[in-house]
Amino acid sequence: MSSITNTELTDLQWIQASLPVRNGGRGVRRVSSLAPSAFLASAAGTRDLQALILSKCQSPIDSHITSVMSVWKSRLGPDSSAQSVVPDSGKQHTWDQPCVDADITGLKSALTDSRDKARFLAATAPHSGDWLNALPITTCGLRLDNESIRIAVGLRLGCKLCEPHKCPCGAKVDALGSHGLSCKQSSGRSARHFQLNDCIWRSLQRADIPSIKEPLGLIRTDGKHPDGLTLIPWKGGKSLTWDATVTDTVAESYLSTTAIEAGAAAEAAAVRKEAKYAEIINSHIFIPLAFETLGPINSKGTAFLSELGRRISTCTSDPRESSFLFQRLSVTIQRFNRIAFEGSFIHTADTDS
Repeated sequence: MSSITNTELTDLQWIQASLPVRNGGRGVRRVSSLAPSAFLASAAGTRDLQALILSKCQSPIDSHITSVMSVWKSRLGPDSSAQSVVPDSGKQHTWDQPCVDADITGLKSALTDSRDKARFLAATAPHSGDWLNALPITTCGLRLDNESIRIAVGLRLGCKLCEPHKCPCGAKVDALGSHGLSCKQSSGRSARHFQLNDCIWRSLQRADIPSIKEPLGLIRTDGKHPDGLTLIPWKGGKSLTWDATVTDTVAESYLSTTAIEAGAAAEAAAVRKEAKYAEIINSHIFIPLAFETLGPINSKGTAFLSELGRRISTCTSDPRESSFLFQRLSVTIQRFNRIAFEGSFIHTADTDS
Protein backbone atom coordinates (compact mmCIF):
# COMPACT_ATOMS: atom_id res chain seq x y z
CA MET A 1 0.00 0.00 0.00
CA SER A 2 2.92 2.34 0.68
CA SER A 3 4.06 1.89 -2.91
CA ILE A 4 0.63 2.45 -4.43
CA THR A 5 -0.20 5.53 -2.36
CA ASN A 6 3.39 6.86 -2.32
CA THR A 7 3.30 7.27 1.45
CA GLU A 8 5.59 6.00 4.20
CA LEU A 9 3.66 4.29 6.99
CA THR A 10 4.73 3.75 10.58
CA ASP A 11 3.52 0.69 12.49
CA LEU A 12 0.68 2.68 14.08
CA GLN A 13 -0.36 4.14 10.74
CA TRP A 14 -0.40 0.68 9.19
CA ILE A 15 -2.63 -0.58 12.00
CA GLN A 16 -5.05 2.29 11.34
CA ALA A 17 -4.91 1.69 7.58
CA SER A 18 -5.84 -1.96 8.13
CA LEU A 19 -9.02 -1.05 10.01
CA PRO A 20 -12.38 -1.07 8.20
CA VAL A 21 -13.29 2.25 6.56
CA ARG A 22 -16.14 2.84 9.03
CA ASN A 23 -13.63 2.57 11.89
CA GLY A 24 -11.23 5.15 10.49
CA GLY A 25 -9.04 2.89 8.34
CA ARG A 26 -8.42 2.31 4.66
CA GLY A 27 -10.15 -1.07 4.62
CA VAL A 28 -6.96 -2.94 3.63
CA ARG A 29 -7.24 -5.69 6.21
CA ARG A 30 -4.26 -7.56 7.66
CA VAL A 31 -4.22 -11.31 7.04
CA SER A 32 -2.89 -11.91 10.56
CA SER A 33 -5.90 -10.07 11.98
CA LEU A 34 -8.61 -11.42 9.71
CA ALA A 35 -7.55 -15.07 9.29
CA PRO A 36 -8.47 -16.34 12.80
CA SER A 37 -11.90 -14.70 12.63
CA ALA A 38 -12.55 -16.13 9.16
CA PHE A 39 -11.51 -19.64 10.23
CA LEU A 40 -13.59 -19.64 13.42
CA ALA A 41 -16.65 -18.29 11.62
CA SER A 42 -16.31 -20.98 8.97
CA ALA A 43 -15.89 -23.69 11.59
CA ALA A 44 -18.94 -22.51 13.54
CA GLY A 45 -21.05 -22.09 10.41
CA THR A 46 -20.37 -25.62 9.16
CA ARG A 47 -20.47 -27.40 12.51
CA ASP A 48 -23.92 -28.95 11.99
CA LEU A 49 -23.07 -30.09 8.48
CA GLN A 50 -19.83 -31.64 9.69
CA ALA A 51 -21.68 -33.50 12.44
CA LEU A 52 -24.18 -34.82 9.91
CA ILE A 53 -21.50 -36.01 7.50
CA LEU A 54 -19.37 -37.56 10.23
CA SER A 55 -22.23 -38.95 12.30
CA LYS A 56 -21.05 -42.55 11.87
CA CYS A 57 -17.38 -41.78 12.29
CA GLN A 58 -15.42 -41.51 15.45
CA SER A 59 -13.73 -38.27 14.59
CA PRO A 60 -11.53 -36.59 17.17
CA ILE A 61 -12.11 -32.97 18.22
CA ASP A 62 -10.55 -30.64 15.72
CA SER A 63 -7.43 -29.41 17.46
CA HIS A 64 -7.08 -26.58 14.97
CA ILE A 65 -10.17 -24.87 16.38
CA THR A 66 -8.64 -24.84 19.86
CA SER A 67 -5.32 -23.47 18.65
CA VAL A 68 -6.91 -20.79 16.46
CA MET A 69 -9.21 -19.84 19.34
CA SER A 70 -6.11 -19.22 21.44
CA VAL A 71 -4.65 -16.99 18.73
CA TRP A 72 -7.95 -15.11 18.47
CA LYS A 73 -8.09 -14.51 22.22
CA SER A 74 -4.47 -13.38 22.32
CA ARG A 75 -5.33 -10.62 19.83
CA LEU A 76 -7.91 -9.20 22.22
CA GLY A 77 -5.58 -8.61 25.13
CA PRO A 78 -5.99 -9.93 28.69
CA ASP A 79 -8.33 -7.13 29.79
CA SER A 80 -10.84 -7.47 26.96
CA SER A 81 -14.41 -8.27 27.97
CA ALA A 82 -14.64 -10.54 24.92
CA GLN A 83 -12.08 -12.89 26.50
CA SER A 84 -14.78 -14.60 28.54
CA VAL A 85 -17.23 -14.79 25.66
CA VAL A 86 -16.98 -17.50 23.03
CA PRO A 87 -19.31 -16.46 20.19
CA ASP A 88 -20.97 -19.49 18.62
CA SER A 89 -21.61 -17.78 15.34
CA GLY A 90 -21.03 -18.42 11.67
CA LYS A 91 -20.84 -14.68 10.97
CA GLN A 92 -17.30 -13.44 10.51
CA HIS A 93 -18.22 -9.97 11.78
CA THR A 94 -19.05 -11.44 15.21
CA TRP A 95 -15.50 -12.73 15.55
CA ASP A 96 -13.77 -9.86 13.78
CA GLN A 97 -15.33 -6.89 15.61
CA PRO A 98 -13.68 -7.62 19.00
CA CYS A 99 -10.30 -7.68 17.22
CA VAL A 100 -11.08 -4.36 15.52
CA ASP A 101 -12.15 -2.88 18.86
CA ALA A 102 -8.87 -4.04 20.42
CA ASP A 103 -6.88 -2.34 17.64
CA ILE A 104 -8.87 0.88 18.09
CA THR A 105 -8.28 0.85 21.85
CA GLY A 106 -4.56 0.33 21.30
CA LEU A 107 -4.40 3.13 18.76
CA LYS A 108 -6.22 5.60 20.98
CA SER A 109 -3.90 4.87 23.90
CA ALA A 110 -0.84 5.33 21.67
CA LEU A 111 -1.97 8.70 20.27
CA THR A 112 -0.78 11.42 22.62
CA ASP A 113 -0.65 14.45 20.31
CA SER A 114 -3.90 16.42 20.11
CA ARG A 115 -3.63 16.70 16.33
CA ASP A 116 -3.33 12.92 15.98
CA LYS A 117 -6.32 12.43 18.29
CA ALA A 118 -8.42 14.89 16.28
CA ARG A 119 -7.36 13.26 13.01
CA PHE A 120 -8.26 9.74 14.15
CA LEU A 121 -11.59 10.80 15.66
CA ALA A 122 -12.49 12.58 12.43
CA ALA A 123 -11.62 9.46 10.43
CA THR A 124 -14.06 7.41 12.51
CA ALA A 125 -16.94 9.87 12.03
CA PRO A 126 -19.87 8.85 9.81
CA HIS A 127 -19.31 9.67 6.11
CA SER A 128 -15.69 10.78 6.57
CA GLY A 129 -14.52 7.80 4.53
CA ASP A 130 -17.20 7.92 1.82
CA TRP A 131 -14.58 8.86 -0.79
CA LEU A 132 -12.97 5.47 -0.18
CA ASN A 133 -16.20 3.68 -1.11
CA ALA A 134 -16.85 5.68 -4.28
CA LEU A 135 -16.36 3.99 -7.64
CA PRO A 136 -13.76 5.99 -9.64
CA ILE A 137 -16.15 7.05 -12.41
CA THR A 138 -14.86 10.13 -14.21
CA THR A 139 -18.19 11.11 -15.78
CA CYS A 140 -19.79 11.20 -12.31
CA GLY A 141 -16.98 13.30 -10.86
CA LEU A 142 -15.89 10.50 -8.55
CA ARG A 143 -12.35 9.91 -9.80
CA LEU A 144 -9.41 11.24 -7.79
CA ASP A 145 -6.00 11.50 -9.45
CA ASN A 146 -2.94 9.86 -7.92
CA GLU A 147 -1.72 12.95 -6.09
CA SER A 148 -5.16 13.66 -4.62
CA ILE A 149 -5.29 10.08 -3.33
CA ARG A 150 -1.81 10.37 -1.83
CA ILE A 151 -2.79 13.52 0.04
CA ALA A 152 -6.17 12.11 1.11
CA VAL A 153 -4.53 8.97 2.50
CA GLY A 154 -1.77 10.97 4.15
CA LEU A 155 -4.19 13.33 5.86
CA ARG A 156 -6.34 10.43 7.07
CA LEU A 157 -3.38 8.49 8.48
CA GLY A 158 -1.17 11.39 9.55
CA CYS A 159 1.65 10.59 7.11
CA LYS A 160 4.52 12.85 6.09
CA LEU A 161 3.34 14.62 2.94
CA CYS A 162 6.09 17.16 2.23
CA GLU A 163 9.32 18.68 3.42
CA PRO A 164 8.96 21.49 5.96
CA HIS A 165 8.80 24.83 4.17
CA LYS A 166 7.43 28.34 4.38
CA CYS A 167 3.94 29.17 3.12
CA PRO A 168 3.46 32.28 0.95
CA CYS A 169 1.49 33.71 3.90
CA GLY A 170 4.67 33.55 5.98
CA ALA A 171 3.70 30.65 8.24
CA LYS A 172 5.86 27.57 8.70
CA VAL A 173 4.50 24.36 7.17
CA ASP A 174 5.53 21.11 8.85
CA ALA A 175 5.99 17.71 7.21
CA LEU A 176 2.30 16.83 7.65
CA GLY A 177 1.42 19.67 5.29
CA SER A 178 -1.98 20.43 6.83
CA HIS A 179 -1.38 24.20 7.12
CA GLY A 180 -2.75 24.82 3.63
CA LEU A 181 -6.14 23.46 4.66
CA SER A 182 -6.68 26.33 7.09
CA CYS A 183 -4.51 29.06 5.55
CA LYS A 184 -6.52 32.20 4.79
CA GLN A 185 -4.60 32.55 1.54
CA SER A 186 -4.99 28.92 0.45
CA SER A 187 -6.07 28.19 -3.10
CA GLY A 188 -9.47 26.94 -4.19
CA ARG A 189 -11.64 28.18 -1.34
CA SER A 190 -14.16 29.93 -3.60
CA ALA A 191 -14.14 27.11 -6.16
CA ARG A 192 -14.69 24.53 -3.42
CA HIS A 193 -17.66 26.45 -2.07
CA PHE A 194 -19.14 26.72 -5.56
CA GLN A 195 -18.71 22.98 -6.23
CA LEU A 196 -20.35 21.95 -2.95
CA ASN A 197 -23.23 24.37 -3.46
CA ASP A 198 -23.68 23.20 -7.05
CA CYS A 199 -23.80 19.57 -5.90
CA ILE A 200 -26.61 20.37 -3.45
CA TRP A 201 -28.51 22.35 -6.09
CA ARG A 202 -28.23 19.60 -8.70
CA SER A 203 -29.33 17.00 -6.16
CA LEU A 204 -32.46 19.03 -5.38
CA GLN A 205 -33.19 19.22 -9.10
CA ARG A 206 -32.91 15.42 -9.34
CA ALA A 207 -35.41 15.15 -6.50
CA ASP A 208 -37.86 17.29 -8.54
CA ILE A 209 -37.48 20.17 -6.10
CA PRO A 210 -36.93 23.41 -8.04
CA SER A 211 -34.43 25.69 -6.35
CA ILE A 212 -32.15 28.65 -7.00
CA LYS A 213 -28.68 29.59 -5.86
CA GLU A 214 -27.93 32.73 -3.87
CA PRO A 215 -31.53 34.00 -3.59
CA LEU A 216 -31.60 37.79 -3.70
CA GLY A 217 -34.91 37.99 -1.84
CA LEU A 218 -33.29 36.76 1.37
CA ILE A 219 -30.48 39.32 1.60
CA ARG A 220 -29.64 40.23 5.18
CA THR A 221 -29.23 43.79 6.37
CA ASP A 222 -25.47 43.47 5.77
CA GLY A 223 -26.00 42.34 2.17
CA LYS A 224 -25.20 38.65 2.71
CA HIS A 225 -27.51 35.86 1.61
CA PRO A 226 -27.69 32.06 1.96
CA ASP A 227 -26.35 29.74 -0.74
CA GLY A 228 -29.71 28.49 -1.97
CA LEU A 229 -33.48 28.37 -1.65
CA THR A 230 -36.09 25.81 -2.66
CA LEU A 231 -38.91 27.36 -4.69
CA ILE A 232 -41.50 24.98 -3.25
CA PRO A 233 -42.04 24.05 0.41
CA TRP A 234 -39.65 21.49 1.86
CA LYS A 235 -41.62 20.69 5.00
CA GLY A 236 -44.52 22.18 6.96
CA GLY A 237 -45.35 24.64 4.19
CA LYS A 238 -41.94 26.33 4.47
CA SER A 239 -39.27 26.55 1.81
CA LEU A 240 -35.74 25.48 2.69
CA THR A 241 -32.62 27.61 2.57
CA TRP A 242 -29.10 26.29 3.01
CA ASP A 243 -25.62 27.67 3.44
CA ALA A 244 -22.42 25.63 3.16
CA THR A 245 -19.02 26.09 4.75
CA VAL A 246 -15.82 24.07 5.17
CA THR A 247 -13.62 24.21 8.24
CA ASP A 248 -10.32 22.51 9.01
CA THR A 249 -10.41 19.68 11.55
CA VAL A 250 -6.82 20.18 12.74
CA ALA A 251 -6.73 23.99 12.73
CA GLU A 252 -5.18 25.28 15.95
CA SER A 253 -8.38 27.08 16.91
CA TYR A 254 -10.35 23.82 16.87
CA LEU A 255 -7.92 21.26 18.28
CA SER A 256 -9.10 21.70 21.86
CA THR A 257 -12.53 20.35 20.85
CA THR A 258 -11.85 18.14 17.82
CA ALA A 259 -9.30 16.14 19.86
CA ILE A 260 -12.15 15.21 22.21
CA GLU A 261 -15.20 14.87 19.96
CA ALA A 262 -15.44 13.98 16.28
CA GLY A 263 -17.15 16.68 14.22
CA ALA A 264 -16.81 19.39 16.88
CA ALA A 265 -15.48 21.91 14.36
CA ALA A 266 -18.38 21.27 11.99
CA GLU A 267 -20.92 21.67 14.77
CA ALA A 268 -19.33 24.94 15.90
CA ALA A 269 -19.38 26.26 12.33
CA ALA A 270 -23.04 25.24 12.00
CA VAL A 271 -23.95 27.15 15.15
CA ARG A 272 -22.28 30.26 13.74
CA LYS A 273 -24.22 29.89 10.49
CA GLU A 274 -27.53 29.64 12.36
CA ALA A 275 -26.71 32.78 14.32
CA LYS A 276 -25.71 34.53 11.10
CA TYR A 277 -29.05 33.78 9.44
CA ALA A 278 -31.28 34.03 12.49
CA GLU A 279 -33.43 36.61 10.66
CA ILE A 280 -34.79 34.08 8.14
CA ILE A 281 -35.33 31.13 10.48
CA ASN A 282 -38.85 32.26 11.35
CA SER A 283 -40.02 32.33 7.74
CA HIS A 284 -37.91 29.53 6.24
CA ILE A 285 -36.30 26.25 7.20
CA PHE A 286 -32.58 26.98 7.42
CA ILE A 287 -30.03 24.17 7.13
CA PRO A 288 -26.35 24.87 7.87
CA LEU A 289 -24.09 22.52 5.91
CA ALA A 290 -20.73 22.43 7.69
CA PHE A 291 -18.04 20.11 6.34
CA GLU A 292 -14.65 19.41 7.87
CA THR A 293 -11.55 18.92 5.73
CA LEU A 294 -11.04 15.45 7.24
CA GLY A 295 -14.60 14.33 6.62
CA PRO A 296 -17.13 14.94 9.43
CA ILE A 297 -20.40 16.74 8.66
CA ASN A 298 -22.59 18.53 11.19
CA SER A 299 -25.62 16.59 12.46
CA LYS A 300 -28.29 18.81 10.88
CA GLY A 301 -26.45 18.77 7.58
CA THR A 302 -26.18 14.98 7.69
CA ALA A 303 -29.89 14.62 8.40
CA PHE A 304 -30.76 16.96 5.51
CA LEU A 305 -28.49 15.15 3.04
CA SER A 306 -29.92 11.78 4.07
CA GLU A 307 -33.47 13.06 3.55
CA LEU A 308 -32.47 14.57 0.20
CA GLY A 309 -31.01 11.25 -0.85
CA ARG A 310 -34.24 9.47 0.09
CA ARG A 311 -36.27 11.93 -1.99
CA ILE A 312 -33.99 11.35 -4.97
CA SER A 313 -34.48 7.59 -4.50
CA THR A 314 -38.24 8.13 -4.69
CA CYS A 315 -37.76 9.69 -8.13
CA THR A 316 -35.14 7.29 -9.47
CA SER A 317 -36.16 4.08 -7.66
CA ASP A 318 -32.48 3.58 -6.76
CA PRO A 319 -32.07 3.06 -2.98
CA ARG A 320 -28.37 3.99 -3.19
CA GLU A 321 -28.92 7.67 -3.92
CA SER A 322 -28.06 8.79 -0.37
CA SER A 323 -24.76 6.94 -0.56
CA PHE A 324 -23.99 8.45 -3.96
CA LEU A 325 -24.72 11.96 -2.69
CA PHE A 326 -22.42 11.61 0.32
CA GLN A 327 -19.71 10.14 -1.91
CA ARG A 328 -19.86 13.04 -4.37
CA LEU A 329 -19.51 15.55 -1.54
CA SER A 330 -16.71 13.56 0.11
CA VAL A 331 -14.74 13.30 -3.15
CA THR A 332 -15.16 17.04 -3.70
CA ILE A 333 -13.70 17.79 -0.25
CA GLN A 334 -10.70 15.53 -0.91
CA ARG A 335 -10.08 17.00 -4.36
CA PHE A 336 -9.91 20.53 -2.96
CA ASN A 337 -7.80 19.39 -0.01
CA ARG A 338 -5.09 18.73 -2.58
CA ILE A 339 -5.49 22.21 -4.07
CA ALA A 340 -5.28 23.79 -0.61
CA PHE A 341 -2.26 21.64 0.26
CA GLU A 342 -0.41 22.67 -2.89
CA GLY A 343 -1.29 26.30 -2.22
CA SER A 344 1.25 26.32 0.62
CA PHE A 345 4.11 26.05 -1.88
CA ILE A 346 5.66 29.09 -3.54
CA HIS A 347 5.40 28.69 -7.31
CA THR A 348 7.96 30.70 -9.23
CA ALA A 349 7.84 31.50 -12.91
CA ASP A 350 10.21 29.71 -15.29
CA THR A 351 13.06 32.15 -15.84
CA ASP A 352 15.04 29.93 -18.24
CA SER A 353 12.74 30.44 -21.20
